[in-house]
Amino acid sequence: MSQQVASLATDATRPSHRHALDVAHPPPGPGNTRAVLLPVAVVLLIGTVFVSVYLAAFHAPHPHRLRVGTTEIGTAQAHLSQDLERVAPGGFTVVTYPDETTAREAVQDRKVYAAYLGDGELLYGSANGAAVTATVTTAFGSVAHAEHHELAVADVAPAAAGDTRGLSVFYAAFGLVLAGYLFGMTTYQLAPRLQYRWRMASLALFGTVGGLLIATIAGSTGFGALPGSFVPLVTVIALMGAAVGGTTMVLLRLFGSAGVSLASILMLILGNSSSGGIMPAAYLPGWLRPLSEILPVGVGVRAMQGLSRFQDDGLTRALVILPVWILGAALVLYLKDVYRSGTPTARPA
Repeated sequence: MSQQVASLATDATRPSHRHALDVAHPPPGPGNTRAVLLPVAVVLLIGTVFVSVYLAAFHAPHPHRLRVGTTEIGTAQAHLSQDLERVAPGGFTVVTYPDETTAREAVQDRKVYAAYLGDGELLYGSANGAAVTATVTTAFGSVAHAEHHELAVADVAPAAAGDTRGLSVFYAAFGLVLAGYLFGMTTYQLAPRLQYRWRMASLALFGTVGGLLIATIAGSTGFGALPGSFVPLVTVIALMGAAVGGTTMVLLRLFGSAGVSLASILMLILGNSSSGGIMPAAYLPGWLRPLSEILPVGVGVRAMQGLSRFQDDGLTRALVILPVWILGAALVLYLKDVYRSGTPTARPA
């Protein structure tokens, strides 16, 4: 009897070999619930912002005070403004030029997107893209008809042979911005304790190599979509890539994992949608338009277009604004990683 009792006691203490599915799992705790819900919420938020911004920008684009020129004066110009207002209310701003030569130069410099010379003659630049071409030819076609003329057009800033739709700069910039975003995100993930000076060297290397690659692929030696001068083109693209990468690094460093989402919204969504790569900023909603003048993507895209087809339009602005973004990011990271932590820059990570 005692042996049976001992045997039962031994069986009771022996580990169970039942299948794991036969054992009830404990109810999910707060950590599990967060892990389930947070990714869904973050991804859907970013997707909602993406859809909302792009639909707001491009579902029914129309110009807002698009700059156009004319050599007409007096009553003729007044009639021109009235006709344009009738065709597209609030769509155009008319700039007066003294003669055809200055009007032509203004179109080629992209100070205006078209110039009407009177008697049905229109100067335009197809390098501005199909949307702008359709807008100005339709509007000034109505003006010419009201003046009892057939519209005669002259393309004084033609699109590049490798960029007939004027969209290549958008895709080139989008690829670089995506790369900059991924670089800024992975540099802290792969090497969170990397020494500050080496992290800045990595950022500089990324920008330089990215500029060389994009300029080579899209430039005259590649697809011919960006046929501008090679060295200035590399410089602008490199600065734009470094600005995006540096800003992403800052957001990640300041806000942790939330900074990844903030960077995707700021750079990938707002930056690319307001870049002017699809159509000029004059077609964007009023709340989105100013971003094209300050975010690295819009500043860089305008300079890339200017270097390729518009006599360096936007280059000076890019060479001023893009370094400000880079230096600002470098300063914030220095204050965060070196100065406030009290870690000397010469100390190994």
